Order: sequence, then structure tokens, then C-alpha cells
Amino acid sequence: MIIEWLGFSVKPQLREKFVIQDREIWTPMLAQAAGFLGKEVWFDPTMSDRLFIIVRWQSREQWKAISPELLEQTEQKFALAIGADNYQMIESKEYQLQ
Repeated sequence: MIIEWLGFSVKPQLREKFVIQDREIWTPMLAQAAGFLGKEVWFDPTMSDRLFIIVRWQSREQWKAISPELLEQTEQKFALAIGADNYQMIESKEYQLQ
């Protein structure tokens, strides 16, 4: 199993909107991808402008098979819904479970 770890800085007043739009825009698209196992959103209780999205994939090959064009279209739709200046990805990591 592969873990995709994404960290975001989000304007605190838009954190809930970010989560709702992520659930409505990103999650359905990812759920259609082969190998998608699930997704969680984690909050840092000490920093109101931070959140983390954890996506579980069956394999790296399945995760990376998602078309770059589809990813870009989804990101544009999400940025339009939230406002591109209201969030920023601050980290992106990949972990593999043994």
C-alpha cells in the first residue's frame, strides 16, 4: 500500500469550505481511479491554517496512472471553487507500508 501525504496551508476562515469542496470535487474523481483505497483529512490542532490529506493507494503504479490532464482539470475546478489565493500545498510526500 502507498500513502500519499499532502500538506496544505489554508486561510483559517476557509478551512471547512476547503474540506467540503475537496470532498465534492477531488474525492469522487480519485474514487474512480483503479487502486484508490480511501482518503482522510487531518487537522493540526495547534495551527488553524494547516491541514493534511492522506490518500491510500493499492500500488504506486495505479496512483501514477491517473492522467495529468485529469489532475489539472480537477485542480482548476477546485481552485475556482475555493479561490486559488486561499490555499497552498506546502508539502507532498509518499510512503510505502511494508
